[in-house]
Amino acid sequence: MKRETRRYLKDLAYYSSIGLSVALSVFIGLAMGLYLDKCFNTAPVFMFIFLGLGIVAGFRNIGLAIKKSRKF
Repeated sequence: MKRETRRYLKDLAYYSSIGLSVALSVFIGLAMGLYLDKCFNTAPVFMFIFLGLGIVAGFRNIGLAIKKSRKF
């Protein structure tokens, strides 16, 4: 395989994993919030807090990917 093709495939794999990373961070935050709400018998307090943290973590992952892409 040519060097350009390998680099293209490597970049494609990296950028396609960003979507998975964002989705996982949001769902993990949501799951943790729901679990803590169930344990402490609170209303959706922890769900909203951890969902917000998951969304922030997802956007951080996107920001890191953009920062990495600008280095090339």
